[in-house]
Amino acid sequence: MGGDQVQEAVEHALALLRTAVDQDWEGTKAGRLEWSCRETAVHTADCLLCYAGQLAGRATEAWMPFELAMADDAGNDGVLDVIETTATLLAATIRATPRDVRAFHPYPFRAADREGFAAMGVTEVLLHTHDIAEGLGLTYEAPAELCENVLTRQFPHVQPGPEPWPLLLWATGRGHLPGRAPVTRWNWYNPLVIPAERLTLHSVTPAAGADLATGGTGGFDWIEGGPIEGTRVGSALLVKAYEGGTLRPEWGMYVLVRTGDGRALGALGFHSAPDEEGRVEIGYDLVEAARGHGHMTEALRALAGWARGRDDVRSLFAVVDKGNVASQGVVTRAGFQQVSDDGEQFAYELRLRA
Repeated sequence: MGGDQVQEAVEHALALLRTAVDQDWEGTKAGRLEWSCRETAVHTADCLLCYAGQLAGRATEAWMPFELAMADDAGNDGVLDVIETTATLLAATIRATPRDVRAFHPYPFRAADREGFAAMGVTEVLLHTHDIAEGLGLTYEAPAELCENVLTRQFPHVQPGPEPWPLLLWATGRGHLPGRAPVTRWNWYNPLVIPAERLTLHSVTPAAGADLATGGTGGFDWIEGGPIEGTRVGSALLVKAYEGGTLRPEWGMYVLVRTGDGRALGALGFHSAPDEEGRVEIGYDLVEAARGHGHMTEALRALAGWARGRDDVRSLFAVVDKGNVASQGVVTRAGFQQVSDDGEQFAYELRLRA
């Protein structure tokens, strides 16, 4: 998801909206919104410019203090020209922004990367084109591939359905789907990134998980030998949870990225969300060339530190084969204590709270 998708979404939208520039946009309500069609179009351009500003300015604490001001005499065609221009600015900024840059966005973890801003920009265009088209009596259907892309990145908690466009409309309170309750409130979901001393832990989206599970890189730059089989198996389980509608993304899988060079070293994550007793099992693996340097211990400590700040988890649990001395050392150094021995495996637990 990048600049090409932003421009594709806008080109597709403007091809329809330019056929209706002679209609009364100011006096026509945009679908179910309280805004007029003109206000909705201006808002779309403002969002695209805002997202470009966040990335270009490397904002980390708040929104960049500016907003779009449209000339009073700009007609509907002029507003569409501005949407096209701001989309070009966002696309260029995304292409020029390194993968590891994250800028402020409030939902849900106060930051998004270039792919997140691209996905949000695309979504703004698709949804508000729908709103404007509905108000003006036009028929609009967003490109299915773009809809699927934003669903797997910005809506990982939404169980996929047979048609991505109706699903996106339903997920944002704009439609109904059989067997699913109406959505009355929604927010963006940008993946969690947990910092450690020499690493960052990047939450794996369903899109990245599907790529990893089928032999790809998940969009990460791996060191030689990676990703290994355990990462691919874990990715497949994440995708299965997504397809089943049970995925809670922050309780999924994380790829370990070395901050010095941006290379991926391995994966670490939860087998599921915490159970009723607040206990959750973890698993991990590391590319062979990265072993022996304390990376997994560091990553496990960082993950445990994040979990310690949650109200829904009381303890982390890990099962290690008796013959895997290196893995036993990882959990022990991270503060876990052995709690059982079944003859073949040791069970370890880290109590986070009483």
